[in-house]
Amino acid sequence: MSERYHVVSTQDSPSTLDSKALAGLLARDGQLLLPMLDLIENAQVAIDDLIDVMGRATIEAVLLMSAAGLAGPKRQGKKSDRDVVYHGTQKGRVALKERELNVDKPRLRKKDPKPGEPGEVEIPAYKALRENGRLADRMLEILIAGVSTRRYEQVIPEMAETVGVSKSQVSRETIEAGERLLKEMAERDFSKLDILAVWIDGIQLGSDHVICAVGVDAEGHKHVLGLREGATENAMVASALLEDLVQRGLDPKRRRLFVIDGSKALRKAIDQVFGDATPVQRCRNHKLRNVLGHLPEAQHDQAKSPFKAAFKLDLKEGKSKIEQYATWLERDWPSAAGSLREGLEELFTINRLGLPSELRRCLGTTNIIDNSHSALRDRARRVKHWQSGSMALRWAAVAFDAISQGFRRIMGYKHLWMLKAALDEPSKDQSLVEQAKAG
Repeated sequence: MSERYHVVSTQDSPSTLDSKALAGLLARDGQLLLPMLDLIENAQVAIDDLIDVMGRATIEAVLLMSAAGLAGPKRQGKKSDRDVVYHGTQKGRVALKERELNVDKPRLRKKDPKPGEPGEVEIPAYKALRENGRLADRMLEILIAGVSTRRYEQVIPEMAETVGVSKSQVSRETIEAGERLLKEMAERDFSKLDILAVWIDGIQLGSDHVICAVGVDAEGHKHVLGLREGATENAMVASALLEDLVQRGLDPKRRRLFVIDGSKALRKAIDQVFGDATPVQRCRNHKLRNVLGHLPEAQHDQAKSPFKAAFKLDLKEGKSKIEQYATWLERDWPSAAGSLREGLEELFTINRLGLPSELRRCLGTTNIIDNSHSALRDRARRVKHWQSGSMALRWAAVAFDAISQGFRRIMGYKHLWMLKAALDEPSKDQSLVEQAKAG
Protein backbone atom coordinates (compact mmCIF):
# COMPACT_ATOMS: atom_id res chain seq x y z
CA MET A 1 0.00 0.00 0.00
CA SER A 2 1.33 3.42 -0.89
CA GLU A 3 1.95 5.92 1.87
CA ARG A 4 -0.69 8.54 2.50
CA TYR A 5 0.52 11.94 1.24
CA HIS A 6 -1.19 15.07 2.43
CA VAL A 7 -0.71 18.81 2.59
CA VAL A 8 -0.89 20.36 6.01
CA SER A 9 -1.98 23.97 6.20
CA THR A 10 -2.33 26.28 9.16
CA GLN A 11 -6.10 25.97 8.90
CA ASP A 12 -5.98 22.14 8.85
CA SER A 13 -3.73 21.83 11.89
CA PRO A 14 -5.40 20.92 15.18
CA SER A 15 -2.96 23.23 16.95
CA THR A 16 -3.90 26.81 17.74
CA LEU A 17 -0.25 27.87 17.81
CA ASP A 18 0.65 30.75 15.50
CA SER A 19 3.54 29.20 13.57
CA LYS A 20 4.70 32.54 12.18
CA ALA A 21 5.07 34.13 15.60
CA LEU A 22 6.55 30.93 16.98
CA ALA A 23 9.13 30.76 14.19
CA GLY A 24 10.25 34.30 14.94
CA LEU A 25 10.78 33.47 18.59
CA LEU A 26 12.61 30.25 17.79
CA ALA A 27 14.93 32.02 15.36
CA ARG A 28 16.00 34.35 18.14
CA ASP A 29 16.19 31.83 20.96
CA GLY A 30 16.33 28.07 20.41
CA GLN A 31 15.89 27.52 24.15
CA LEU A 32 12.20 28.33 23.70
CA LEU A 33 11.85 24.88 22.17
CA LEU A 34 12.01 23.34 25.63
CA PRO A 35 8.81 24.63 27.24
CA MET A 36 6.91 24.34 23.96
CA LEU A 37 7.78 20.69 23.49
CA ASP A 38 7.17 19.94 27.16
CA LEU A 39 3.71 21.46 26.72
CA ILE A 40 3.06 19.34 23.64
CA GLU A 41 4.30 16.17 25.35
CA ASN A 42 2.34 16.78 28.54
CA ALA A 43 -0.80 17.29 26.48
CA GLN A 44 -0.07 13.92 24.80
CA VAL A 45 -0.46 15.28 21.30
CA ALA A 46 -0.06 12.59 18.64
CA ILE A 47 3.32 12.38 16.95
CA ASP A 48 1.78 13.49 13.63
CA ASP A 49 0.53 16.68 15.25
CA LEU A 50 3.92 17.19 16.87
CA ILE A 51 5.68 16.93 13.50
CA ASP A 52 3.18 19.30 11.88
CA VAL A 53 3.55 21.99 14.55
CA MET A 54 7.26 21.57 15.26
CA GLY A 55 8.17 20.91 11.63
CA ARG A 56 6.48 24.06 10.36
CA ALA A 57 7.72 26.30 13.17
CA THR A 58 11.30 24.98 13.03
CA ILE A 59 11.54 25.19 9.23
CA GLU A 60 10.19 28.74 9.31
CA ALA A 61 12.85 29.57 11.92
CA VAL A 62 15.52 28.08 9.63
CA LEU A 63 14.20 30.13 6.69
CA LEU A 64 14.34 33.30 8.80
CA MET A 65 17.96 32.55 9.69
CA SER A 66 18.82 31.81 6.05
CA ALA A 67 17.21 35.10 4.96
CA ALA A 68 19.14 36.95 7.65
CA GLY A 69 22.35 35.66 6.07
CA LEU A 70 21.53 37.71 2.95
CA ALA A 71 19.57 40.69 4.26
CA GLY A 72 20.83 40.83 7.84
CA PRO A 73 18.60 40.75 10.92
CA LYS A 74 15.28 42.55 10.73
CA ARG A 75 15.42 46.01 12.29
CA GLN A 76 12.09 47.73 12.39
CA GLY A 77 12.26 51.39 11.45
CA LYS A 78 15.90 51.22 10.33
CA LYS A 79 17.10 51.26 6.74
CA SER A 80 19.38 48.49 5.64
CA ASP A 81 22.71 49.21 3.95
CA ARG A 82 22.63 45.84 2.17
CA ASP A 83 21.78 45.22 -1.49
CA VAL A 84 19.12 42.70 -0.49
CA VAL A 85 16.19 43.84 1.66
CA TYR A 86 13.06 42.32 3.17
CA HIS A 87 9.84 42.75 1.21
CA GLY A 88 7.14 41.22 3.40
CA THR A 89 6.33 37.51 3.50
CA GLN A 90 4.83 34.99 1.12
CA LYS A 91 3.45 31.50 1.20
CA GLY A 92 5.67 28.56 0.40
CA ARG A 93 5.54 24.79 0.46
CA VAL A 94 8.24 22.50 1.85
CA ALA A 95 8.39 18.70 1.79
CA LEU A 96 9.03 16.89 5.04
CA LYS A 97 9.17 13.20 4.13
CA GLU A 98 5.57 12.12 3.37
CA ARG A 99 4.21 15.53 4.31
CA GLU A 100 4.19 18.80 2.49
CA LEU A 101 3.96 21.74 4.85
CA ASN A 102 2.57 25.15 3.96
CA VAL A 103 4.93 27.71 5.49
CA ASP A 104 5.32 31.46 5.62
CA LYS A 105 8.72 32.56 4.38
CA PRO A 106 10.38 35.97 4.21
CA ARG A 107 10.30 37.68 0.83
CA LEU A 108 13.58 39.22 -0.33
CA ARG A 109 14.24 41.72 -3.12
CA LYS A 110 17.23 43.55 -4.52
CA LYS A 111 17.30 47.28 -3.86
CA ASP A 112 18.41 48.23 -7.36
CA PRO A 113 18.15 45.33 -9.78
CA LYS A 114 19.91 45.79 -13.10
CA PRO A 115 17.82 46.01 -16.29
CA GLY A 116 16.49 42.58 -17.18
CA GLU A 117 17.61 41.15 -13.82
CA PRO A 118 14.86 39.70 -11.58
CA GLY A 119 14.26 41.70 -8.43
CA GLU A 120 13.24 38.69 -6.33
CA VAL A 121 16.00 36.96 -4.35
CA GLU A 122 15.50 33.34 -3.40
CA ILE A 123 16.25 32.18 0.14
CA PRO A 124 19.12 29.64 -0.07
CA ALA A 125 17.64 27.24 2.49
CA TYR A 126 14.24 27.27 0.77
CA LYS A 127 15.85 26.58 -2.59
CA ALA A 128 17.81 23.67 -1.13
CA LEU A 129 14.69 22.17 0.42
CA ARG A 130 12.77 22.42 -2.85
CA GLU A 131 15.54 20.94 -4.99
CA ASN A 132 16.87 18.16 -2.76
CA GLY A 133 14.28 15.58 -1.73
CA ARG A 134 16.74 13.75 0.52
CA LEU A 135 16.84 16.70 2.89
CA ALA A 136 13.27 15.89 3.95
CA ASP A 137 14.31 12.54 5.41
CA ARG A 138 17.32 14.10 7.15
CA MET A 139 15.35 17.00 8.66
CA LEU A 140 12.62 14.69 9.93
CA GLU A 141 15.32 12.46 11.44
CA ILE A 142 16.85 15.44 13.28
CA LEU A 143 13.46 16.63 14.47
CA ILE A 144 12.43 13.25 15.86
CA ALA A 145 15.89 12.68 17.40
CA GLY A 146 15.62 15.99 19.20
CA VAL A 147 12.24 14.99 20.61
CA SER A 148 13.27 11.49 21.66
CA THR A 149 16.49 12.57 23.40
CA ARG A 150 14.97 15.77 24.86
CA ARG A 151 17.87 17.75 23.35
CA TYR A 152 15.50 20.19 21.75
CA GLU A 153 18.00 23.02 21.69
CA GLN A 154 20.01 21.12 19.05
CA VAL A 155 17.11 20.89 16.57
CA ILE A 156 17.38 24.33 14.96
CA PRO A 157 21.21 24.41 14.58
CA GLU A 158 21.34 20.92 13.09
CA MET A 159 18.41 21.49 10.72
CA ALA A 160 19.82 24.88 9.74
CA GLU A 161 23.24 23.45 8.85
CA THR A 162 21.52 20.65 6.89
CA VAL A 163 20.12 23.16 4.39
CA GLY A 164 23.22 25.32 4.14
CA VAL A 165 22.66 28.04 6.74
CA SER A 166 26.19 29.03 7.72
CA LYS A 167 27.66 27.89 11.00
CA SER A 168 28.52 31.49 11.75
CA GLN A 169 24.84 32.46 11.48
CA VAL A 170 23.83 29.63 13.80
CA SER A 171 26.69 30.64 16.10
CA ARG A 172 25.45 34.25 16.23
CA GLU A 173 21.98 33.08 17.19
CA THR A 174 23.45 30.80 19.86
CA ILE A 175 25.66 33.55 21.30
CA GLU A 176 22.74 35.96 21.55
CA ALA A 177 20.58 33.32 23.24
CA GLY A 178 23.41 32.48 25.66
CA GLU A 179 23.94 36.13 26.53
CA ARG A 180 20.25 36.61 27.25
CA LEU A 181 20.22 33.51 29.42
CA LEU A 182 23.29 34.65 31.37
CA LYS A 183 21.65 38.01 31.99
CA GLU A 184 18.46 36.34 33.19
CA MET A 185 20.44 34.05 35.52
CA ALA A 186 22.39 36.99 36.94
CA GLU A 187 19.13 38.76 37.84
CA ARG A 188 17.40 35.89 39.65
CA ASP A 189 16.29 36.80 43.16
CA PHE A 190 16.53 34.26 46.00
CA SER A 191 15.39 36.43 48.89
CA LYS A 192 12.09 34.53 49.22
CA LEU A 193 13.76 31.10 49.30
CA ASP A 194 15.16 29.46 52.41
CA ILE A 195 18.32 27.99 50.89
CA LEU A 196 19.67 25.46 53.40
CA ALA A 197 22.60 24.01 51.44
CA VAL A 198 24.85 25.32 48.69
CA TRP A 199 27.08 23.17 46.48
CA ILE A 200 29.99 24.86 44.70
CA ASP A 201 32.31 23.22 42.19
CA GLY A 202 34.16 24.11 39.02
CA ILE A 203 34.49 22.68 35.53
CA GLN A 204 37.25 23.12 32.96
CA LEU A 205 36.24 23.70 29.33
CA GLY A 206 39.34 23.85 27.17
CA SER A 207 41.76 26.12 29.02
CA ASP A 208 38.96 28.05 30.75
CA HIS A 209 37.20 27.40 34.05
CA VAL A 210 33.66 28.07 35.24
CA ILE A 211 32.50 27.96 38.89
CA CYS A 212 28.95 26.75 39.42
CA ALA A 213 26.74 27.14 42.51
CA VAL A 214 23.57 25.14 43.09
CA GLY A 215 21.34 25.52 46.14
CA VAL A 216 18.58 23.46 47.76
CA ASP A 217 15.65 25.03 49.59
CA ALA A 218 13.82 23.72 52.65
CA GLU A 219 11.47 21.69 50.43
CA GLY A 220 14.33 19.91 48.66
CA HIS A 221 14.05 21.76 45.35
CA LYS A 222 17.30 22.54 43.51
CA HIS A 223 18.11 25.98 42.13
CA VAL A 224 20.97 27.09 39.86
CA LEU A 225 22.27 30.01 41.93
CA GLY A 226 25.06 31.37 39.78
CA LEU A 227 27.97 30.88 37.41
CA ARG A 228 31.31 32.65 37.34
CA GLU A 229 34.18 32.54 34.92
CA GLY A 230 37.29 31.34 36.77
CA ALA A 231 38.54 28.49 38.98
CA THR A 232 37.63 27.62 42.57
CA GLU A 233 41.32 28.08 43.47
CA ASN A 234 41.03 31.76 42.58
CA ALA A 235 40.09 33.60 45.79
CA MET A 236 38.91 36.74 43.99
CA VAL A 237 36.58 34.79 41.69
CA ALA A 238 35.20 32.72 44.58
CA SER A 239 34.54 35.83 46.67
CA ALA A 240 32.89 37.62 43.73
CA LEU A 241 30.52 34.68 43.20
CA LEU A 242 29.52 34.55 46.88
CA GLU A 243 29.11 38.31 47.17
CA ASP A 244 26.85 38.25 44.12
CA LEU A 245 24.69 35.57 45.76
CA VAL A 246 24.35 37.77 48.84
CA GLN A 247 23.26 40.71 46.71
CA ARG A 248 20.60 38.51 45.11
CA GLY A 249 19.03 37.39 48.35
CA LEU A 250 21.20 34.88 50.22
CA ASP A 251 21.22 36.44 53.71
CA PRO A 252 24.79 36.12 55.07
CA LYS A 253 23.38 36.00 58.60
CA ARG A 254 21.37 32.87 57.83
CA ARG A 255 23.42 29.81 58.75
CA ARG A 256 23.55 27.27 55.90
CA LEU A 257 25.69 24.29 54.88
CA PHE A 258 28.25 24.63 52.07
CA VAL A 259 29.50 21.56 50.18
CA ILE A 260 32.74 22.26 48.31
CA ASP A 261 35.56 20.49 46.49
CA GLY A 262 38.18 21.29 49.12
CA SER A 263 39.63 24.45 47.59
CA LYS A 264 41.34 26.56 50.27
CA ALA A 265 40.57 29.76 48.37
CA LEU A 266 36.88 28.88 48.26
CA ARG A 267 36.89 27.95 51.95
CA LYS A 268 38.46 31.31 52.80
CA ALA A 269 35.89 33.15 50.67
CA ILE A 270 33.03 31.42 52.54
CA ASP A 271 34.49 32.54 55.87
CA GLN A 272 34.84 36.12 54.63
CA VAL A 273 31.34 36.43 53.15
CA PHE A 274 29.23 34.18 55.42
CA GLY A 275 31.32 34.04 58.59
CA ASP A 276 33.84 31.57 60.00
CA ALA A 277 31.11 29.70 61.92
CA THR A 278 29.55 28.54 58.64
CA PRO A 279 29.49 24.71 58.46
CA VAL A 280 31.41 23.38 55.46
CA GLN A 281 31.32 19.81 54.19
CA ARG A 282 34.31 18.63 52.15
CA CYS A 283 33.32 16.53 49.12
CA ARG A 284 34.23 12.95 49.94
CA ASN A 285 34.60 11.93 46.30
CA HIS A 286 37.17 14.68 45.68
CA LYS A 287 39.08 13.60 48.79
CA LEU A 288 39.09 9.96 47.70
CA ARG A 289 40.42 10.91 44.26
CA ASN A 290 43.15 12.99 45.86
CA VAL A 291 44.24 10.10 48.10
CA LEU A 292 44.17 7.59 45.23
CA GLY A 293 46.39 9.94 43.25
CA HIS A 294 49.16 9.24 45.78
CA LEU A 295 48.74 5.46 45.67
CA PRO A 296 49.71 2.82 43.08
CA GLU A 297 46.77 1.50 41.08
CA ALA A 298 47.02 -1.90 42.77
CA GLN A 299 46.05 -0.24 46.07
CA HIS A 300 43.00 1.65 44.80
CA ASP A 301 40.32 -0.96 45.50
CA GLN A 302 41.74 -1.66 48.95
CA ALA A 303 41.75 2.07 49.76
CA LYS A 304 38.13 2.66 48.74
CA SER A 305 36.55 0.16 51.14
CA PRO A 306 37.71 1.53 54.53
CA PHE A 307 37.33 5.09 53.27
CA LYS A 308 33.64 4.67 52.38
CA ALA A 309 32.83 2.43 55.35
CA ALA A 310 34.07 5.02 57.85
CA PHE A 311 31.49 7.58 56.71
CA LYS A 312 28.65 5.20 57.63
CA LEU A 313 29.73 5.22 61.29
CA ASP A 314 29.01 7.84 63.91
CA LEU A 315 31.30 10.85 64.17
CA LYS A 316 33.78 9.61 66.78
CA GLU A 317 34.16 6.07 65.48
CA GLY A 318 34.31 7.16 61.82
CA LYS A 319 37.13 9.64 62.43
CA SER A 320 38.99 7.02 64.47
CA LYS A 321 38.83 4.50 61.62
CA ILE A 322 40.09 7.06 59.08
CA GLU A 323 42.98 7.95 61.40
CA GLN A 324 43.86 4.27 61.81
CA TYR A 325 43.92 3.83 58.04
CA ALA A 326 46.07 6.95 57.63
CA THR A 327 48.55 5.52 60.15
CA TRP A 328 48.74 2.31 58.14
CA LEU A 329 49.31 4.26 54.89
CA GLU A 330 52.03 6.37 56.44
CA ARG A 331 54.55 3.54 56.46
CA ASP A 332 54.71 3.07 52.66
CA TRP A 333 52.81 6.05 51.23
CA PRO A 334 53.24 9.04 53.56
CA SER A 335 51.95 11.50 50.95
CA ALA A 336 48.67 9.57 50.74
CA ALA A 337 48.38 9.61 54.53
CA GLY A 338 49.00 13.36 54.59
CA SER A 339 46.37 13.93 51.92
CA LEU A 340 43.85 11.84 53.88
CA ARG A 341 44.42 13.73 57.14
CA GLU A 342 44.20 17.17 55.49
CA GLY A 343 40.77 18.66 56.19
CA LEU A 344 39.64 15.53 58.05
CA GLU A 345 37.26 17.46 60.33
CA GLU A 346 35.28 18.82 57.38
CA LEU A 347 34.80 15.33 55.93
CA PHE A 348 32.53 14.62 58.91
CA THR A 349 30.57 17.89 59.15
CA ILE A 350 27.29 16.24 58.18
CA ASN A 351 27.88 13.50 60.78
CA ARG A 352 28.51 16.20 63.39
CA LEU A 353 25.16 17.81 62.52
CA GLY A 354 23.42 14.52 63.37
CA LEU A 355 21.81 13.97 59.98
CA PRO A 356 20.34 10.62 58.85
CA SER A 357 22.26 8.44 56.40
CA GLU A 358 19.88 9.05 53.47
CA LEU A 359 20.47 12.80 53.66
CA ARG A 360 24.21 12.37 54.27
CA ARG A 361 24.54 10.51 50.97
CA CYS A 362 23.40 13.62 49.11
CA LEU A 363 25.19 16.21 51.26
CA GLY A 364 28.50 14.37 51.43
CA THR A 365 29.57 15.00 47.82
CA THR A 366 29.26 17.58 45.04
CA ASN A 367 27.50 15.00 42.84
CA ILE A 368 24.59 17.39 42.27
CA ILE A 369 26.95 19.62 40.27
CA ASP A 370 29.20 16.83 38.98
CA ASN A 371 26.23 15.17 37.26
CA SER A 372 25.39 18.46 35.56
CA HIS A 373 29.03 18.80 34.50
CA SER A 374 28.86 15.38 32.85
CA ALA A 375 25.78 16.44 30.92
CA LEU A 376 27.53 19.68 29.93
CA ARG A 377 30.58 17.78 28.63
CA ASP A 378 28.29 15.48 26.68
CA ARG A 379 26.50 18.44 25.07
CA ALA A 380 29.76 20.22 24.29
CA ARG A 381 31.66 17.18 22.99
CA ARG A 382 31.64 18.55 19.43
CA VAL A 383 33.30 21.81 20.44
CA LYS A 384 36.94 21.51 19.43
CA HIS A 385 38.11 25.04 20.13
CA TRP A 386 37.06 27.05 23.18
CA GLN A 387 37.73 30.60 22.06
CA SER A 388 37.34 32.39 25.40
CA GLY A 389 36.09 32.25 28.96
CA SER A 390 32.95 34.04 27.80
CA MET A 391 32.19 31.21 25.38
CA ALA A 392 32.67 28.64 28.16
CA LEU A 393 30.39 30.65 30.45
CA ARG A 394 27.65 30.84 27.79
CA TRP A 395 27.79 27.10 27.17
CA ALA A 396 27.63 26.43 30.91
CA ALA A 397 24.62 28.73 31.25
CA VAL A 398 22.71 27.10 28.39
CA ALA A 399 23.54 23.58 29.61
CA PHE A 400 22.65 24.26 33.26
CA ASP A 401 19.40 25.94 32.24
CA ALA A 402 18.43 22.93 30.11
CA ILE A 403 19.49 20.46 32.80
CA SER A 404 17.58 22.35 35.49
CA GLN A 405 14.34 21.67 33.59
CA GLY A 406 14.64 18.08 34.79
CA PHE A 407 15.76 18.82 38.36
CA ARG A 408 14.09 16.67 40.99
CA ARG A 409 14.10 17.08 44.73
CA ILE A 410 17.22 15.81 46.44
CA MET A 411 17.51 12.38 48.00
CA GLY A 412 16.38 12.48 51.62
CA TYR A 413 14.47 15.75 51.21
CA LYS A 414 11.93 14.57 53.80
CA HIS A 415 14.68 14.83 56.41
CA LEU A 416 15.70 18.40 55.54
CA TRP A 417 13.82 19.65 58.60
CA MET A 418 16.60 18.01 60.63
CA LEU A 419 19.26 19.99 58.75
CA LYS A 420 17.24 23.17 59.27
CA ALA A 421 16.94 22.47 62.99
CA ALA A 422 20.69 21.81 63.28
CA LEU A 423 21.51 25.04 61.41
CA ASP A 424 19.04 27.11 63.44
CA GLU A 425 20.14 25.82 66.88
CA PRO A 426 23.26 28.02 67.33
CA SER A 427 21.26 31.09 66.30
CA LYS A 428 18.61 30.32 68.91
CA ASP A 429 21.27 29.76 71.56
CA GLN A 430 22.89 33.09 70.69
CA SER A 431 19.51 34.80 70.90
CA LEU A 432 18.94 33.36 74.40
CA VAL A 433 22.39 34.56 75.50
CA GLU A 434 21.71 38.06 74.22
CA GLN A 435 18.31 38.09 75.98
CA ALA A 436 19.96 36.99 79.26
CA LYS A 437 22.56 39.75 78.96
CA ALA A 438 19.85 42.32 78.33
CA GLY A 439 18.21 40.94 81.38
